[in-house]
Amino acid sequence: MTNHDMKRLLFFAVALLPSLFALAQEPPALTKLQDEFLSWKFGMFIHFNVATFNNRQWATGHEDPAGFAPAWLDCDQWADAAKAAGMKYAVFTVKHTGGWCLWDSQYTTHDITAFTNYHQGKGDLVREYVDAFHACGLKVGLYYCLPGDFSSRKDNKLKPGQVDMHGLPPEAAGDYVGFIKKQLTELLTRYGTVDLMWFDQYSNRYTGKDWWQIKAHVKSLQPGCVVIANNSVDFKDTDIHSYEYPFLKAMKRPNTLPPEGNVHAAEVCDTLGLGWFWTPRENEDTMKSVEDVTAMLELCQKRRANYLLNVGPDDTGRLPDYAAKRLREIGASLTDLGHFRLSPETPGWGISPQFGRPPLHAWVKPLRPRLKVTQARNGMCPARTGRAHLSHELALAQQVGACGPANP
Repeated sequence: MTNHDMKRLLFFAVALLPSLFALAQEPPALTKLQDEFLSWKFGMFIHFNVATFNNRQWATGHEDPAGFAPAWLDCDQWADAAKAAGMKYAVFTVKHTGGWCLWDSQYTTHDITAFTNYHQGKGDLVREYVDAFHACGLKVGLYYCLPGDFSSRKDNKLKPGQVDMHGLPPEAAGDYVGFIKKQLTELLTRYGTVDLMWFDQYSNRYTGKDWWQIKAHVKSLQPGCVVIANNSVDFKDTDIHSYEYPFLKAMKRPNTLPPEGNVHAAEVCDTLGLGWFWTPRENEDTMKSVEDVTAMLELCQKRRANYLLNVGPDDTGRLPDYAAKRLREIGASLTDLGHFRLSPETPGWGISPQFGRPPLHAWVKPLRPRLKVTQARNGMCPARTGRAHLSHELALAQQVGACGPANP
């Protein structure tokens, strides 16, 4: 065997290591995964991508990447707000309908490296999100939109000469499934444990026939990762029955929510504001009330479902003050209603739900300025220094929270 052959063999061996490691692990039984997922109960859906800066819900991929310019982006603030509301997990739109990837993907330039007005094209929003939410003891989910016909819907219209990219970067043309699998490998091998992969448009006409192959690829890399196929109620396709409530309600579908007496592990996703992505039309008056949210959360718990509530950061990259305030009010209301109370086995605040299932441990307390937290292991988030804009943090201290105890 020549030196050249040895080098090729070594290259392929290294490339296969993540998959071989995953195969060596005992795949958790589906019921075990479902029980773990249901213990999370309440989560934050985070729609933030190029659409945020273009006043629309679906991007086409032909937007000017220079428009992505969040001056005060702060994933720590997102995580603090989720924790204050009593949420235990989050799902972040790392690739939406425009195909723009919020990490540096080696397979495309249609990614965060094109956002020259954000860290001069050298950022990694997936890393910032994962680190911030892990620091608060929250489970991490990633949203990945599969192909579709997005450029002719939601008021979108291509200009002469523009090619329909069908929701993927241009480099995916000709091999959608292969490209998707390569990007999923990046997401599932770079960022540590990913607790949930949330797929939109799983049954589309371009890759729908290959959905089981894509799902199996996720499991080969992280066997313990929950896979959700949006709006599927078939366990052959999804680990968790999925209900996109605003869409199903608008389409007047017969089953907009899990049925009364439901016994299947499920999730209901919903919006706190007007839409999935923030737009300038949104304000405090367009938010769901605290009563609306807590009522839906209780309904979901009674029907064996988690509640994934979307809160979109605005074009500064922060959750609007009114949205962060509403999340604090939700957490306080849950405390007052008795869904959160002191638990002897948990330092600080813990949830003891009245729903007859395992407790959702969380922590709710009045928010305070988040400067530098040094009590990393006595129940507080690890040390933070406010990222790049400490003076702005100080000015907004009353709107910023501090994480509570790490989840047990």
